[in-house]
Amino acid sequence: MEDLKDLVIIGSGPAGHTAAIYAARANLKPFMFEGYVAGGSAGGQLTTTTDVENYPGFPDGIQGPELMQLFRKQAERFGTEMVGEDIVEVGFSKRPFVIKSE
Repeated sequence: MEDLKDLVIIGSGPAGHTAAIYAARANLKPFMFEGYVAGGSAGGQLTTTTDVENYPGFPDGIQGPELMQLFRKQAERFGTEMVGEDIVEVGFSKRPFVIKSE
């Protein structure tokens, strides 16, 4: 895919989704490469975590995959475009930066 994007986020864990939400609310039109983990699920390590008991707002805890679904839903609500591809190469030596995916 050859396309110029305002903002590219590599990774779909909690940090990636947080960046997407903030960027989208600032009208930057974020584009997220989700990547994959074992089992073919995007979302970072949190998708393989069972009980998340140290995240504010969930006094009884929450399952990792359920929390990731909430992150994703919120990022999508603000217009984050997501693609399930892995990044194979990144070039920062010139502008615009070059990102190659599978």
